[in-house]
Amino acid sequence: MTANADRIRALNDDLRRNLSGGRAYMTPGVAALGPELLDRIVKALAAFDDFHHANDPWAEHDAGMFNIEGHRLFFKIDYYDRSLTYQSPDPADPSVTERVITLMLPEEY
Repeated sequence: MTANADRIRALNDDLRRNLSGGRAYMTPGVAALGPELLDRIVKALAAFDDFHHANDPWAEHDAGMFNIEGHRLFFKIDYYDRSLTYQSPDPADPSVTERVITLMLPEEY
């Protein structure tokens, strides 16, 4: 692991755990599950920690899958430039990066 990976991982964890330091979106399929379940899903997302080499080879904590109440969910964090037009030139630098976490059902990927 590198210092950049450490910084990216910390920024990604902050976004996933607190929904801060970036933007958060959900797909229509997740929204259709209803507000009560969505509240529990967001709490499960924040608590997610099943990262290992097979599902996180770059150690950035940028994607994962989890189950809750019979539903499988997937999250992905992407790194854009501040205008959300292109990829970030440096995902470890929040001054040039807009993080976007998307919560979706696997079939919506």
